[in-house]
Amino acid sequence: MSPRADAFSHLYENVSRQVLEPSFRSAPRMLAWNVPSHELVNIPEHWLSYPEPDPSWHYMLALIYIGLTIVALTGNGLVIWIFGTAKSLRSSSNMFVVNLAIADFMMMLKTPIFIYNSFHEGYALGYLYCQIFAAVGSMSGILQATTNLCISYDRYRTISRPLDGKLSKGKVFFMILLTWGYAIPWTLMPLTSYWGRFVPEGYLTSCTFDYLTNTMENKMFVFFIFVFSYFIPMFSIIFFYSQIVGHVVNHEKALKAQAKKMNVDSLRSGEKANASAEIRIAKTAIGICALFVASWTPYAVLALIGAFGNQALLTPTMSMLPALCCKLVACIDPYVYAISHPRYRHELQKRLPWLKINEPSAASDTSSVSTTATSENTEK
Repeated sequence: MSPRADAFSHLYENVSRQVLEPSFRSAPRMLAWNVPSHELVNIPEHWLSYPEPDPSWHYMLALIYIGLTIVALTGNGLVIWIFGTAKSLRSSSNMFVVNLAIADFMMMLKTPIFIYNSFHEGYALGYLYCQIFAAVGSMSGILQATTNLCISYDRYRTISRPLDGKLSKGKVFFMILLTWGYAIPWTLMPLTSYWGRFVPEGYLTSCTFDYLTNTMENKMFVFFIFVFSYFIPMFSIIFFYSQIVGHVVNHEKALKAQAKKMNVDSLRSGEKANASAEIRIAKTAIGICALFVASWTPYAVLALIGAFGNQALLTPTMSMLPALCCKLVACIDPYVYAISHPRYRHELQKRLPWLKINEPSAASDTSSVSTTATSENTEK
């Protein structure tokens, strides 16, 4: 037996003794102290060398996740309800918003598993629920990325081709099916152990794909899921939104030049006190792009370090923070994509008047011909 395998065997033996031998439990508890001995093989070796964290960390994360779950399920549930039932919001572009809300809603449905494990200070629900947690997380995370890509493409077409750029409902529905079809294989491969696997991470209260096992097969899985489920969607989103910003800037320059020729302050009426619709679109685009990058980049970096870098940098506490960022985006998305939509707020005001939204008529939101032509697709 090699020295590395021998050391690994001793780790398993020590953890198993903490599980099975009461007399050995007086020693400092290891992270996997409550993992059944027959399931230790499912825990990456990296986590077995860390001591059990203070219980307050578990309880604090559980309370944070309870709050995030309530906010995310409420916000995304309202989006699915309002956008799915209001006739004024049944546009092709808004179908992407509903798909994104479904992905966010799905992501937060798995948090009760994490909360239960946290209150029981570790790997309490076992292998089956670990696989469910990771599979739902993989599916919803890839759906988020691909749906954000579809939204950026839809907005790019709307801005760059205002006359014929709008996607039909049939095309949008097909693109939504593609987002689900794209996410399913990346979820099934580790779930069936065909390529990669789902394992516990951090405090062993959550699970994800294995980015720590030091084999070429596992490294290739991490590399390909990074490229196809993070880098390509992120690069495409940045490209499309940069094109939108470019179109907005050029449009603003053209309007100012034309106004100067006509010796007037502005070609727009009634907008002297407010930012133009195009500028608001550009700001929203930049915000959307930044939200996606900020929420998923920490996790992508974590996986790359685990597979190709110095694994000593990945402590259990550090690994829990990127996962928290991914959950935050599910809370923020409903507000960025939907609650800022004036027609959505108007419908929400009609159906839930006790919220006291006081939203004016949606028709008054459009104050120029160009805004009226594109508001349905761009102000989500």
